[in-house]
Amino acid sequence: MIYWHIFLAFFIPGILGYGGGPSSIPLIENEVVDRYGWLTVHEFSEMLALGNALPGPIATKMAGYIGYQQAGVLGSVVALFATVAPSMILMIAMLGILLKYKHSTQVKKMTQLVRPAIAVLLGIMTVNFFVNSVSTAGSGYIHTIIIGIASLLLLEKWKIHPAYVIAGALVYGAIFL
Repeated sequence: MIYWHIFLAFFIPGILGYGGGPSSIPLIENEVVDRYGWLTVHEFSEMLALGNALPGPIATKMAGYIGYQQAGVLGSVVALFATVAPSMILMIAMLGILLKYKHSTQVKKMTQLVRPAIAVLLGIMTVNFFVNSVSTAGSGYIHTIIIGIASLLLLEKWKIHPAYVIAGALVYGAIFL
């Protein structure tokens, strides 16, 4: 039964997560934290931070880790397949339709309307992480604010590559947390 739960936990976000990793992360969090209770919010945020530091798609890294954690190598394989299967199936099925109507105003409007929904989902997840850092680490919210402001300045003002900013945040966390 665990393999079926792992499959559903990653297949459903794979179907609903239009836009890739950023839109799938809150959906995966809902499944593995709220629905199945495999991870706490704190564990999920740590896994997400580590996964973002590694190259490649975030959803597959999270699926592989959680699947392995719950059911070993086979659990990891099931989770990885469940993560990529919806995209693969839908991409093949919808490619012909999208190519046929790619200049349609309705298709262009649909794409523009999805972006704010993704921003709201990411905002909710950020607030949840911040609230969790306040409640669990005592002064963790101060470190969260420091890392957030420093990251904003490094990325936007000084145009530092995101990989260096992530590495710096990991070093900061290792030293101070």
